[in-house]
Amino acid sequence: MKFQNKTVWITGASSGIGEATAYRFAEEGAKVIVTALESDLLENVVAKCKSLGAPDAAALPFDLSQLDALEELANRAWDIFGGIDIFYNNAGISQRGTTVETEMSVIYKVMDIDYFAPVIMTKVILPKMIARGGGQLVVTTSIAGLFGFPMRCAYSSAKHALYGFFETIQAENYKDNIRVTIICPGRVQTKISLYALEKDGRQHGKMDAGQAGGVTPQQAANKIVKAVYRKKREVLVGSKELLMAHIKRFFPGLCASLSRKVKSM
Repeated sequence: MKFQNKTVWITGASSGIGEATAYRFAEEGAKVIVTALESDLLENVVAKCKSLGAPDAAALPFDLSQLDALEELANRAWDIFGGIDIFYNNAGISQRGTTVETEMSVIYKVMDIDYFAPVIMTKVILPKMIARGGGQLVVTTSIAGLFGFPMRCAYSSAKHALYGFFETIQAENYKDNIRVTIICPGRVQTKISLYALEKDGRQHGKMDAGQAGGVTPQQAANKIVKAVYRKKREVLVGSKELLMAHIKRFFPGLCASLSRKVKSM
């Protein structure tokens, strides 16, 4: 029961990594709040969290692209169980399109959901955590946030920006007992490619081969929850594709060359 008496709020929790981590936190005794667009799926997640051992769980469905209402959403989440110990910004949307062809409306939407939504909600939750003595912020980025990736101009930009924002929080608020854990997945078997936006905003609508061959959400969740418990600064989640993250750190020129040859689907 590693998270007994802790409250965890997870966005993007109706499927994939968010759903799987909700179950792991529930198994470890946490109270769980889950947010996603699909209210019916969230109710199923809540029921399973309770059956797995969560002392309580709540669904808070919301469309995170509605930026003007996110401050109210974050305040509602905080009030459900009287505070949040761990806020996991996991929700996101991907993209499939070259920089030349991708319409600006698509870039704006990806940035809104993947970057500005976490920023807005975190700016509500962070001062509340500081006021009551600390807390932990967790965020899902991507290896596409470590280097440029073909067909992902908006997605890669948003994930790079998350690194800058949350690393800055860690630098500024470590003294306030705020800890940040950055989750950096490679390929995980989630629905992210199904809902990815094409160059004109249409849904991609298919499971890419790379995605289908990734680690399972359950495998990812096990590693993520362990990293959160240990308050690790960053954790890479995936398989052999994570080698690119190490190449980027030590051989950036080689990484740039290899990224040009990566199959983006």
